[in-house]
Amino acid sequence: MATSLLRLSRPRRALLAISSVRLALSTQPHVPSPSPSPTPSSARRLPHFLSFLAAAAAAGGATVALCDSGLDHRVGGKDSADLVVRGERKFVPQEFIDELASFLGDNITLDYEERSFHGTPQNSFHKAVNLPDVVVFPSSQDEVQKIVMACNKHKVPIVPYGGATSIEGHTLAPHGGVCIDMTLMKKIKSLNVEDMDVVVEPGVGWIELNEYLKPYGLFFPLDPGKNLVIVSNSIFTCFDGFKRPGATIGGMCATRCSGSLAVRYGTMRDNVINLRAVLPNGDVVKTGSRARKSAAGYDLARLIIGSEGTLGVITEVTLRLQKLPSHSVVAMCNFKTIKDAADVAIATMLSGIQVSRVELLDEVQIKAINMANGKNLPEVPTLMFEFIGTEAYALEQTLLVQKIATEHHGSDFVFVEEPDAKAELWKIRKEALWAGFAMKPDHEAMITIVQKDVCVPLSRLAECISTSKRLLDASPLTCLVIAHAGDGNFHTIILFDPSQEDQRKEAERLNHFMVHTALSMEGTCTGEHGVGTGKMKANISSPWISSPSLLEYLEKELGIESLRTMKRIKAALDPNNIMNPGKLIPPHVCI
Repeated sequence: MATSLLRLSRPRRALLAISSVRLALSTQPHVPSPSPSPTPSSARRLPHFLSFLAAAAAAGGATVALCDSGLDHRVGGKDSADLVVRGERKFVPQEFIDELASFLGDNITLDYEERSFHGTPQNSFHKAVNLPDVVVFPSSQDEVQKIVMACNKHKVPIVPYGGATSIEGHTLAPHGGVCIDMTLMKKIKSLNVEDMDVVVEPGVGWIELNEYLKPYGLFFPLDPGKNLVIVSNSIFTCFDGFKRPGATIGGMCATRCSGSLAVRYGTMRDNVINLRAVLPNGDVVKTGSRARKSAAGYDLARLIIGSEGTLGVITEVTLRLQKLPSHSVVAMCNFKTIKDAADVAIATMLSGIQVSRVELLDEVQIKAINMANGKNLPEVPTLMFEFIGTEAYALEQTLLVQKIATEHHGSDFVFVEEPDAKAELWKIRKEALWAGFAMKPDHEAMITIVQKDVCVPLSRLAECISTSKRLLDASPLTCLVIAHAGDGNFHTIILFDPSQEDQRKEAERLNHFMVHTALSMEGTCTGEHGVGTGKMKANISSPWISSPSLLEYLEKELGIESLRTMKRIKAALDPNNIMNPGKLIPPHVCI
């Protein structure tokens, strides 16, 4: 049976017949899987869910996939990179492909170009060492459940795939397997206006969701930055010339994302009421009711949010909504030093002023915006604010912040209230990332090797940014800083030529210093981008990474016992380690 697929916003292609790929798949390199340990008879008598726990306890989770106790002796070496990133390559049997095709019909493909598209990161420099063997496009929870059950039966890895805007290698397929593209599951299932919540499928994009909600006077308050934007009248796409939906609700849950509005509305975990997910054994779990608060049992929603596809596939999400503000004011202020700007952000939050956004851009970032868009902004550290509420309240808060800024050597404080003027001013911030890339169009852009997004306690923000900025300014590489300054989170873009070894090593050095600086200040290595493969092991797959200490990010932040607890949960729910293997939990952690 020939497979075909009509992709949204991608041209129809003639895809390979399923029967023709047996030889192609069989020629791909793989390492035979070790035989699984037999399950104790006592475990077989337990309820299905508890049998996972018993099996994990009996085996200690000590399979090659779940634990390699000898990895610490080979950190940074070629074989450790192969183990962590490439993993054990398993042959995908033809009967498995046939089983998927029996219920997916045309929504399955083995086309190389399609597999390459899904297996190659489009928003980061993390390299694909393997591709998924098959890409599937389920249109319902029932189909997702059947896919997962088939994968579990045949022990085939699963990589969930949403808008593909993540930047830490979350959608890489180091073990091959099945990529589950969720973009056909894009229904808005129900809207409860009086309760201010909405039930959606995981493929719904946050931008299209807000377009749907606007006539009802509601909105969903998270705004991830990695989406299509207009720069110099040209649409910048993150992919190969085809528009994508941007960040989707399922992916936003999986990475526990946030954005510039998090300072007022919180992160993804604060805005999900409940969700449904298909667990690795095929069971479907709903994590709660629609009540705004509940003390009933474990908070399973928060366990799955941020799990990055390692515990299950999200199929439905109930989101908390907010009322569209009646009025807003956007303001901007310049500073002589980045420390002054950070100090104003801290002072603003301590004052109790209810800002909805506090964004910081350094002078290099402002220069990039001027170059990309023909603007003439003062090239100095700059803060941008948004205030919402009634017209009188928003204006009152604006004037209070203007006073704080003046006390900290701020200048040229401007604010606007007209819709067009606000859109034009806020466009400066929304275009910042892409403008930065445009500074070196012939270079590969990466945000401190793994798109560093450290976050520190607010009181340490000025110190952390100032310390990092001194190092960045002294570097021969072009470095830019963007910060969600209201919650202590900042990003650094480093532009470098990937063909120059000295530039790669310099980027590594900058990244290592800044992450450990944040950790030394009781901060985190990732405020909103997630772990993926990048923050788990500091991109050990890259040929220029050699320092064993780069493996320490998660362990230094969380402690080894926290990581072991995470691995126990993973082993209990996913004893066959099919769910996005090689992500989130360092493989050298043993239980």
